Amino acid sequence: MKIMRAVVPTFAFFLFACQPQSPHRITILDGDNIQTITTNEQTPSLILTQSGLRVAASDRIYQNGIQVAPDAPLPNVDLTLQIRHAVTLTLVTPQGQQTIETSALTVGEALSNDAGLTLTQGDLLDPPAETPITQALTVTFSPARDLTIFAGDKVLNIRSAAGTVGEVLAEAGTPLVGLDTSSPPESEAPPPDGQIRVVRIYETFEVALESIPFTEEVTYSPDVAFGQKETIQSGVEGIAMIRSRIRYEDGKEVSRTTESKTVAREPQTRIVQSGEKIVLAPVGGNIPYEYWYATEMFASVYSPCESGTGSCSYGTTSGARAGQGVVAVDYSIYNSLAGMQVYIPGYGVATIGDTGGGPIIETAFGVPRTKWIDLGFNDGELRDMTGWVTVYFLAPAPAEIPYFLK
Repeated sequence: MKIMRAVVPTFAFFLFACQPQSPHRITILDGDNIQTITTNEQTPSLILTQSGLRVAASDRIYQNGIQVAPDAPLPNVDLTLQIRHAVTLTLVTPQGQQTIETSALTVGEALSNDAGLTLTQGDLLDPPAETPITQALTVTFSPARDLTIFAGDKVLNIRSAAGTVGEVLAEAGTPLVGLDTSSPPESEAPPPDGQIRVVRIYETFEVALESIPFTEEVTYSPDVAFGQKETIQSGVEGIAMIRSRIRYEDGKEVSRTTESKTVAREPQTRIVQSGEKIVLAPVGGNIPYEYWYATEMFASVYSPCESGTGSCSYGTTSGARAGQGVVAVDYSIYNSLAGMQVYIPGYGVATIGDTGGGPIIETAFGVPRTKWIDLGFNDGELRDMTGWVTVYFLAPAPAEIPYFLK
C-alpha cells in the first residue's frame, strides 16, 4: 500500500506535464523594439527563437525584470521577456589590454563576473565600479599597492593605486602643508620599494636686541697731565634689533638666518683727552726723586759674565761699562730713551744705556718689546728680579714725549 501511495503522485505529475499547454501571450522587449506573440513554448530560448530573435551566449534574459536562464521553464501565464544584449568592454590594466563581451549592469559586476577580477580596497577604476553599462566602453584598472609612509615618528601603512606621491599622501590624510617636503617629491610616482618619507617643515621668526659697542676717540691735551686721561664724553652702547628666521624639520631646529638688522639707537663715541702736560711728582716715601712718567715694564736681569752669550762682555751701546746702574731696552726705542734716568723700586736709579733682545722676550713671554727692560748687575751680585716692575722716568723730562709712551 505504501508503494501505491508513492506511485500515484508521480504518475499525476507526468500526466500533468504531458498535457498540452494552452497558448499564452509573451511581450518581448529588445532594446527599442517591442513585439507580442502567442505561444505554447515554455522556455525563453524557444520563445525567442519562435519570435525570430537570436540570443548570444553572453546576452541576458529577464522575465518580468528577473533574470532567468534560457532553458528555464516559464509559468504558463502572460508575461514579459526582456533581452539585454552584451556589449564590448575593453579592460586596460598594468599588464596590458583585453576585451570581454558582457551584459552586466555595472562596470564592477562585469569585471567580477566576466573578467574574473577581484577588486580590493584602494583599487582604482575609471569609470567607477557603480557606473551603468549602456554601451561599449573602456575601463582602466589600477590595482592598489602596499605603501608605507614615514612622517616624523609616525609610520602609516596603506594600500593605494594613486599615480603620484601627492595623491597617496592625500588619500592617507597626511598631505604636504606649507613648506613640507616628501621623498620622492609629491609630483613623482610612488617608489618601487613603496616607502615614502615626509618631512614636516615650519619656520618662525625671532626678534632680539643686540648691543653695538661704542668706539673711543683719543685726543691730546696740553692741559692734562701726561700719563693721565680725562673723559670728555661718555661712551654709550648702541642697540640693534635683529630679526631671524628659524627653520624646523620634524620639530628640530636646523637653521637660523638673520633676515634684517635695524639700528634702534646709534652708539655714542667716548671722547678721551690724553695728557701731554709734564707734571713732576715725587716718587714717594723717603726717595728724593721726582718723576715725569711711570709705567709697568717686564724686567729681565743680566751681568757682564751672565748675559747668555757664553763669555764676559762689558761693552754697551752707549759706551758705558756694563753692570749695576745700566739698563737696556729694545733697539727700536733706544734712540728715544738713551741717557734717560729711571728709578726702579728694589733696584735703584739707573741710566738707559744699552740694547738687548726685546724680540726674544716678546716671543717667549708675549710681552711687547716696548714694555721690556733689562736690569744690569755687577758680576757676582746678580739678583733675580724677573717680572713686572714699576719704572719711574726721572726729571728732567724730554722736550718731546716719545710716541710709544703716549
